[in-house]
Amino acid sequence: MARTVAILAGVAAVGLLGVTYYVSSQSGSVDQFAQCRSSQIAGGAGQIGGPFTLVNGSGVEVTEKEVIDKPTLLYFGYTFCPDVCPVDAARNAAAVDILKERGKSVKPVMISIDPERDTPEIMKEYTEYMHPDMEGLTGSTEQVRAAAKAYRVYYNRPPSEEEDDEFYFVDHTNLTYLSLPNQGFVEFFRADLNPEQLADRVSCFLDAV
Repeated sequence: MARTVAILAGVAAVGLLGVTYYVSSQSGSVDQFAQCRSSQIAGGAGQIGGPFTLVNGSGVEVTEKEVIDKPTLLYFGYTFCPDVCPVDAARNAAAVDILKERGKSVKPVMISIDPERDTPEIMKEYTEYMHPDMEGLTGSTEQVRAAAKAYRVYYNRPPSEEEDDEFYFVDHTNLTYLSLPNQGFVEFFRADLNPEQLADRVSCFLDAV
């Protein structure tokens, strides 16, 4: 059930992004990544991404410039997610290893959309288990909301019959975002790509820089 909800949330989020597969760039400028894109975003890629301040596993506040200091795969999820998030995070980690074998350095990052439960310590333990280079970020409710808004990420905690329910689920977008230090956000990837396919897609963007 949780997987179905998350996938549907991802589909809904694609609609929010205004994605179309037939419209060419509206800016009129040359797109250096045109050969790598499988989709276009209404208004251009600049509509996604931007400044954020979050808290890392050491409890230190970091900005997007400190986080995206190399090509970065950003994923918004939460550690209590029963199936979708660990599968997606593991896929991203495997893709990062494949890219490393190809001589390409990419950072995997997971940003919590459940700050009430995901403390910096929990995020650190979770992401270190997923991959030694994965960075886990959380923050205040306001900080997380701002980061999610910047990346047009949908998330929502459905109402529970028990107000003090500790085992609630969070509906959320399950897309992975590629951001580069100088270009910012350049593309998002769906959950149906396997590690090899994701690595191939990311490689195209890195080769085009």
